Amino acid sequence: MTTPKSVAGRLFTLLGVFSEQRPSANLSELSRCAGLALSTTHRLVSELVEWGALDRDADGRYHVGLRLWELAVLSPGSLGLRERAMPFLEDLYEVTHQNVQLAVRDGLEAVYVERISAHNAVNVVTRIGSRLPVHASGVGLAMLAHAPAEDQELALRSPMRRFTSKTITTPAALREKLAQVRRDGYVVSDAQIELITLSVAAPIRGADDTVVAAVSIVVPQDGVAVGTLVPAVRTAARGISRALGAPSAVRSPRRGAP
Repeated sequence: MTTPKSVAGRLFTLLGVFSEQRPSANLSELSRCAGLALSTTHRLVSELVEWGALDRDADGRYHVGLRLWELAVLSPGSLGLRERAMPFLEDLYEVTHQNVQLAVRDGLEAVYVERISAHNAVNVVTRIGSRLPVHASGVGLAMLAHAPAEDQELALRSPMRRFTSKTITTPAALREKLAQVRRDGYVVSDAQIELITLSVAAPIRGADDTVVAAVSIVVPQDGVAVGTLVPAVRTAARGISRALGAPSAVRSPRRGAP
């Protein structure tokens, strides 16, 4: 690892140590993972704690602070979206009391910005702030299908991680799936991430009528009539799109529209 020369670069490197797999770290771990001297790490971490970007617990371990969350919710990808989407997410949740998710796209990843889940819902690997590749997630496929052509081509050329035996991993299969999403206006992602779940997702359009997000419902892979979920998911997507001012969402529904 190349040690950043600027102070800002070193601060970002320290924050980058934290992940879903490593939600906390002590000073020595931060120093080692960031490739910084212990004295430098101590000075920078102290500044991050003072600002609120990191918190220190009684055991001397550091965690991401709430100040970063306050900034994150101001991002264009979530500002206003979550608030306007929530009534529709809650309605969708009432359909199954399983998992309802809202995501935006960041390159070739779907970033989950909201989730509603019952305590006895089927297990999912996602949480607010987590990411999954667009080729293997329902929300990712719903967004990628309407992404600029260059983004789609990048996805088709890039390695596709396999999660299960049903994960899309070839350009031909992905191309076919994206065409299907554009044709139908929704996508069923069956056991691509975990063999026990499937998701039904639909794209959400913004004020300029481009796809800016996606909504999905994740249910057990067995014993669920997918056909009963599709209208609910598409209705939620259309309602959120209307709340965001999407022109197509206020016109009469047409085949293939979210």
